[in-house]
Amino acid sequence: MAVFNIKKREIECKIVYYGPGRCGKTTNLEYIFKSHKKQIDGEMVSINTEGDRTLFFDFLPLELGKIKGCDVRVQLFTVPGQVQYSSTRKLVLKGVDGIVFVADSMEVRREKNMLSLKDLQHNLKEYNMNIFKIPLVLQYNKRDLAEEGIPIMSIEKMEKDLNRQIKVPSFPGSAVKGDGIGKSLQSCLQLTLQYLNKQLNWTK
Repeated sequence: MAVFNIKKREIECKIVYYGPGRCGKTTNLEYIFKSHKKQIDGEMVSINTEGDRTLFFDFLPLELGKIKGCDVRVQLFTVPGQVQYSSTRKLVLKGVDGIVFVADSMEVRREKNMLSLKDLQHNLKEYNMNIFKIPLVLQYNKRDLAEEGIPIMSIEKMEKDLNRQIKVPSFPGSAVKGDGIGKSLQSCLQLTLQYLNKQLNWTK
């Protein structure tokens, strides 16, 4: 849940990048960190785990403006996608306000995408949160691999696998090239602010 910092006149909220191992969550955050330096407060912190990493940093999306005279400060997090780090994923989700689910477009990762989405739903439920109500967007990452001849799933197939029930905004992307990253984040931020306004009975 967002925190209202009276002293700093800031509203702090938490966005988590979720998805299977090596789907591009880390690359997303690294791209945002490099391309929005003026809006970053402090450094990016990396907690290494075997085969994956947890990253986080504070982000000040100035283009969102103020709410009730307060700046909106966003903490961006990734979770380690490997199966053995289930407890870490659950811990990072605590207090989440919005989620970008990064799915891997490679055909061989189809099952891992679906298992990761189920894992997200389960962990949210543990915090009495509903995947159908929380601000959530899907990013279909690694679309650029088709140019290298690597088999990837069609957008239609990924929509059927992952978005048929939850029906949330979705975006094709390439975290390596930076394609779709801004759109995914911007959409999640907008949904999150609408959600917080509704939750706290605030009006713009």
